[in-house]
Amino acid sequence: MVNAVKDKKVGRILVFTGARQVGKTSLVKNILSDYTYLSIEDPVARQGYVGLTAAQWKLLYPKAALDEVQKEPRLIESIKSAYDQYDDVRYLLLGSSQLLLLEKVKESLAGRCVLFDMYPLTLPELSTTSWDDVPRFSIWQQLLQGGDGRYDFLPSFLIDPHMAQKQQAWEHYVRFGGYPALVDESMTDDDRYLWLTGYVRTYLERDVRDLASFRDLEPFVKLQHAVALQTAQALNASVLAGRVGITSKTVQRYIEYLGVSYQTLLLPAWERNKNKRLTKMPKVHYLDNGVLQAVLQKRGGMTGAEFESLVVAELYKQAKNLQAPVSFYHLRTHDGKEVDLLVETEQGYYAFEIKMTDHVQPSDARHLVALETLLDKPVLQAYVLSNDYTTRLLADGVLAVNVNMLLG
Repeated sequence: MVNAVKDKKVGRILVFTGARQVGKTSLVKNILSDYTYLSIEDPVARQGYVGLTAAQWKLLYPKAALDEVQKEPRLIESIKSAYDQYDDVRYLLLGSSQLLLLEKVKESLAGRCVLFDMYPLTLPELSTTSWDDVPRFSIWQQLLQGGDGRYDFLPSFLIDPHMAQKQQAWEHYVRFGGYPALVDESMTDDDRYLWLTGYVRTYLERDVRDLASFRDLEPFVKLQHAVALQTAQALNASVLAGRVGITSKTVQRYIEYLGVSYQTLLLPAWERNKNKRLTKMPKVHYLDNGVLQAVLQKRGGMTGAEFESLVVAELYKQAKNLQAPVSFYHLRTHDGKEVDLLVETEQGYYAFEIKMTDHVQPSDARHLVALETLLDKPVLQAYVLSNDYTTRLLADGVLAVNVNMLLG
């Protein structure tokens, strides 16, 4: 997607935001190497850049990447001025803190920039071996780009010609998540767990302190741990507040921090059917299973809820990488019908039930049957995603598919 816009008029200012260590700097240095790289994290150099006029930006840095630009928001005004005065300047703005960066972007660069959210590596990206190795689109991404919702899946994942490669990526993803640093083959498993532990500590000490001036991090740490234990569950701020010992308002603020710093995804409840009693509480999902394990200080083993979050996160990241115009929801009725994930497109919905099982049963499809009676658009296809290798039709419009065949 970056290559598709970087040389166009609309791509004169590109803004990349994402969690720390997702590869923003590496992207610039490997794919966009013709941009002069400027680190705004250096406080001495930062002051020099702030003093430049638009004419000096045009003369000295007509094509530049400004990393950690949220450290000095005044630079965004400088870039805006250079953009408005000169047609041939191009800039990349990179930042880890979405909250600090995007507020200034919305004020100053509205209509002048293209925004990209960057996430940990997806399964197709984990299957590559270098920056020059272009990831293939997963079946899910093909569907989002206009493929047939009733895709002709192989009868078994066992005969997928890319199964071995996909499985290797999947096993890494399940154990360590998708952060690029962890694919280094020289690292041992102990090294990877140590890196993840350090990542969580650095996130607390740097990103969280950037988002809010905490005098005491302990309440946030407790909330972070409680949310990790509650991944893939409905978020009840009052219950969390009682568990952590803070107010519901503080819980909501902390949940916002986790979201804007790309640690969690808050999945809203679908609620457009006025004739049906639907729950309105959102569900929270951790966006990286490796980070989740580090927060919980676990090594190996996975609950069904953690598996659900891992799959929802992958579906979400792959859609975001395409900048697909889709919306993500969960659905739960008061009489017990529950859908783990609804992905809304212009044409209709993809519905997902996510099971960690190796053997799918027809009963696993029960919440997906007759789903259209609740919704305001047609169901393009309903899937039960699991570790079962066999593809089978469980009910009319409900297909059981191996999760790695769909996403790998």
